[in-house]
Amino acid sequence: MFGARCLLRPLRSCSSAPCPKHKPPAKLRVRDALRAQNTSGERVKVQGWIRSVRSQKEVLFLHVNDGSSLESLQVVADPSFDSRELAFGSSVEVQGQLVKSPSKGQNMELKAEKIEVVGNCDVKTFPIKYKERHPLEYLRRYPHLRCRTNVLGSILRVRSEATAAIHSFFKDNGFVHIHTPIITSNDCEGAGELFQVEPSSKMKVSEENFFNVPAFLTVSGQLHLEVMSGAFTQVFTFGPTFRAENSQSRRHLAEFYMVEAEISFVESLKDLMQVMEGLFKTTVMMVLSNCPEDVELCHKFIAPGQKDRLEHMLKNNFLIMSYTEAVEILKQASQNFTFTPEWGTDLHTEHEKYLVKHCGNIPVFVVNYPLVLKPFYMRDNEDGPQHTVAAVDLLVPGVGELFGGSLREERYHFLEQQLARLGLTEAYQWPKA
Repeated sequence: MFGARCLLRPLRSCSSAPCPKHKPPAKLRVRDALRAQNTSGERVKVQGWIRSVRSQKEVLFLHVNDGSSLESLQVVADPSFDSRELAFGSSVEVQGQLVKSPSKGQNMELKAEKIEVVGNCDVKTFPIKYKERHPLEYLRRYPHLRCRTNVLGSILRVRSEATAAIHSFFKDNGFVHIHTPIITSNDCEGAGELFQVEPSSKMKVSEENFFNVPAFLTVSGQLHLEVMSGAFTQVFTFGPTFRAENSQSRRHLAEFYMVEAEISFVESLKDLMQVMEGLFKTTVMMVLSNCPEDVELCHKFIAPGQKDRLEHMLKNNFLIMSYTEAVEILKQASQNFTFTPEWGTDLHTEHEKYLVKHCGNIPVFVVNYPLVLKPFYMRDNEDGPQHTVAAVDLLVPGVGELFGGSLREERYHFLEQQLARLGLTEAYQWPKA
């Protein structure tokens, strides 16, 4: 559903006499206006919010931003346009000529012929102040306005570009986008960390479930994608997932968006790793290319050093090491870990970050994990006493695990053995394909 906010204006009609036709001004986003090349004084219309006002004796300067870019468009107007309504935060529509700017540091500017205030803003009561860098905790109090700030605006534009890049990568590589259900009856992770969906108390008329079975907010679309991959070969989903984990850390959110993909006819982890590396590099390259100002702001004020780290990762092929090799590296490390590394135990975040640092801050794939650490459906490597499965995690600097995947066990008797070992034989009864 699309929503729109508009200003209703009276309609004027011409009489039977011919009316002079004036070409209406072209509507431009601020981002497009700033990037314009050959304008020849083209008449345009720009709508947005005032970021600053500077009135001089012979000229009035406004900076207008519509959220399409970090940089604002400079509007140059006659001082007769000045009024109390032209204030920081007010929404305006400006019509005029888009011309080359004589000033350094900006490409284009708009010579105003008409300025209309669409919505007034009381600067005294407006909680966001001009030229003041508000703490994020302060902005939390104003969720309806905080997206107008530079920091939140940049983060949301980067997120939007990353989302578009993810969809573009999968489309270009022949994947079908599947909308997996948000309300589901399955517990894909099997960890019990679910939000159960029930009608509100006012709607409850009996103890029966609304859907006749217990329903939950999805923790993963994997099971639905596995079914779809049996028809479309390559499928993906990118949607909200939910975990009922009572945690305040960034690694354990109650709601987050997750990319999931399933591919049929894959015979080696190398094929999966190529997809993972391609997705990561495509997304990063598109964000760095299309959001340079936003990335620079994040690099300067939010996450210093991250831009250089991303560029370093793009220049190098990702590395590969086995779980066994990773454990040996950790055992020989001079660093004292909170969790002692041992073969057959999970790698914790501290271990993952160390491994990436050990590899020169280049992303590294860790492959072939112990069977006892992974779900029953991961393919048995049949490798003797160590007994590993064909699983892979991609570790990246500053984060640790970013992607995870595996080959699926397609051999029926192996699945039966795994289910029996885990005591799940009665829970899973399906016909042979």
